[in-house]
Amino acid sequence: MIMPRGSDQLLLPVNPLFIGFSLLLALALEMLPVGRHPASPDLLALVLVFWIVHQPHRVGVGLGFVFGLLLDVHESAVLGQHALAYTLLSYFAITIHRRLLWFSLPSQALQILPLFFAAHGVSMIARLIVGGMFPGWTVMLAPVFEAMLWPVVVWLLLAPQRRPPDPDENRPL
Repeated sequence: MIMPRGSDQLLLPVNPLFIGFSLLLALALEMLPVGRHPASPDLLALVLVFWIVHQPHRVGVGLGFVFGLLLDVHESAVLGQHALAYTLLSYFAITIHRRLLWFSLPSQALQILPLFFAAHGVSMIARLIVGGMFPGWTVMLAPVFEAMLWPVVVWLLLAPQRRPPDPDENRPL
């Protein structure tokens, strides 16, 4: 993984089981029957974008499509509504993943904000084309909340990879 400038900390390799666990946990949180508000952030999209940016060889567009279909079936939405949104989100996250890692966390959040806006817009347009109701303009707050959660998600999901400080001063790494 490319380390951002000014970062003096090496990261351990990520465990593939941790990637799967975090994605399944985000899917489970999206499936909780708590009554979804249009402005609530899409945690699955947030975790998916994180892993696509940080591990593009392990998580990609196909996984975004599969998780989108699972969410479509669970929510009884138009089949392919979330799948299309997550596929486009995954594709554009892969296109910017190398450039994104050079920025600080607040700058990264601003860089991915248009991706989240586009994903929510595609999902809303797909819903409206088949005759769904307009959820209101509060739906456009969800991408803002997702971008605000980006630093928290990065900190949480990179925590298992951080090395503890090594007290041995004779070893170079």
